[in-house]
Amino acid sequence: MTQQEIVISFLQLKDLGLIFVLGCAALVTAVAVNGIARFLKKPPLGEQYKPRTRILSWTTIVGAIIFGIGWGISGQCPGSAVASLGTGNYPKLIGIAAMFIGAYLRGLLDR
Repeated sequence: MTQQEIVISFLQLKDLGLIFVLGCAALVTAVAVNGIARFLKKPPLGEQYKPRTRILSWTTIVGAIIFGIGWGISGQCPGSAVASLGTGNYPKLIGIAAMFIGAYLRGLLDR
């Protein structure tokens, strides 16, 4: 996932090796979100578990579209971009900076 060529190849459905990574991440997340809460009496960083109240809004859909377009054009998502810095891929700093600028601008729109 730290190599843009592999991510772009995945998005073009030429190399589906990242499906395994995606599936494992989804499985771990499902266990963490739905399973671990049953064994803990209270959250590690909170007082009690509360039901999720977020709804799907148009801003979420627009953000997902922008994220997907950016991922497709650049071949990097936030997690793999940060991880690739450990491999010495410092040009990814440009993409990471763009992500922070986008998040900052989104925060300005909320005000």
